[in-house]
Amino acid sequence: MSTLPILEYDLIIVGAGIIGCAAARAFGRDGRQVLLLERDLTEPDRIVGELLQPGGVNALHNLDLQDCIEGIDGIPCHGYGVFYQNKLVEIPYPVNKFTGEKAVGKSFHHGRFITKLRNAAKQTPNVTVRELTVVEMLKDKYNHKEDGQEDKGDNEEREERIIGVKAQSKDGQVLQFHAPLTIVADGLFSKFRKQVTVKTPDVKSNFVGFELKDLVLPLPEHGHVILAHPSPVLMYQISEHDTRVLVDIPGQLPSASTGQLKKYLQETVAPEIPESIRGKFLESLETERLRSMPNGFLPPSINNTKGMVLLGDAMNMRHPLTGGGMTVALNDIVLLSDLLSVENLPSFTDSELVTKTMKSFHWKRKSYCTAINVLAMALYRLFAAGEDADLAVLQRGCFRYFQLGGECVNGPVGLLSGLIQRPSVLVYHFFVVAFYSIYCEFQRAGWANAHYSFIRIFTVLYTACVTILPYLFSETKY
Repeated sequence: MSTLPILEYDLIIVGAGIIGCAAARAFGRDGRQVLLLERDLTEPDRIVGELLQPGGVNALHNLDLQDCIEGIDGIPCHGYGVFYQNKLVEIPYPVNKFTGEKAVGKSFHHGRFITKLRNAAKQTPNVTVRELTVVEMLKDKYNHKEDGQEDKGDNEEREERIIGVKAQSKDGQVLQFHAPLTIVADGLFSKFRKQVTVKTPDVKSNFVGFELKDLVLPLPEHGHVILAHPSPVLMYQISEHDTRVLVDIPGQLPSASTGQLKKYLQETVAPEIPESIRGKFLESLETERLRSMPNGFLPPSINNTKGMVLLGDAMNMRHPLTGGGMTVALNDIVLLSDLLSVENLPSFTDSELVTKTMKSFHWKRKSYCTAINVLAMALYRLFAAGEDADLAVLQRGCFRYFQLGGECVNGPVGLLSGLIQRPSVLVYHFFVVAFYSIYCEFQRAGWANAHYSFIRIFTVLYTACVTILPYLFSETKY
């Protein structure tokens, strides 16, 4: 097994997904010498990351990557349709304040989008893209000295920093690359996350995904959310002939090899699907490959590791119910490329300044990621009410709140789309929904059950608090 000489760059990026490609493009255009590494450059085939919210589309424009959602047989998305007990409410996107027109998202095959992003990265000056597997972070120890402080002696404990990576090609060749800064964006199953944080993803459920062929959805060019029992089902068109269906399955995933997964989809999920779609759903279960992916929550961490920055799902995750992951990722690169620009930081060799800048990044990104992250988790808990009677009250109230239209739709969908980035708006609408749910429950139960309804006031409010406040706390405590 031979080793080639060490190669030097300004920046190494591990993972050529959405974050990695966008970062390579941004920093390469800023004059940095960038090395982008990916273990497999063939087109990926995933069941999530297929609906880009309008806030993410805006971020693509800011990064001059808007062409990457064109020419991939993608479908415009103008909002959502929500089904509850065979009733459908339309939730259109609000007017985009940047264009003055109705906001538009885009849905597509994930792999085609990634391929376009990788091509954009390859065509960017100063960017080198290589198909290699990163096997190890290269470390160095150094004496940390504050301004005005004397050098530490040889016997003093020294700090550790990342100075590059060791990577391996498919034929077994090992190479070492050095750079003063390494961005790690190796996704949900990150093997380098532990270098930065002790936090691990809290997996809440699994998405089981497959495709429906030539299905005409009730609201074309809209995402669809079916408030099924025990948890939601998502559908959205991703190309001219393909519609993605994602079935959320809480708890342990039934075995696919024994047929239990297919049986669950046929007997538990299919009866919850609207009749106009059910036939195609059952038909596709017989012909399409079922794939699964865990859905988890991982609050963000401050990047304190010298010489290394953790980004994307490796650092921060939320349930993909609301499709906010790509919007957060792209906005992260917009912000980071500004904070770490040549004007603000001429050289990444100043690791102390980079670390200080990353603390600023941690707090500045909360302006857009907190609302998206907390909304995803709180909304999932409502939509996956299962047998919880208080959550069921909130779920019914949420649907009726959407039926009111106007600001009762504009506020929530503005948050979901990434166009409204104020957590205070989320808290306001969430608790208005809670009180409206209690009002609706009084109407439903009637005065004959006033005692029952009075008790519900407290149990539903308590449930609302424990649904949203822990996630808000985890996002804002550090």
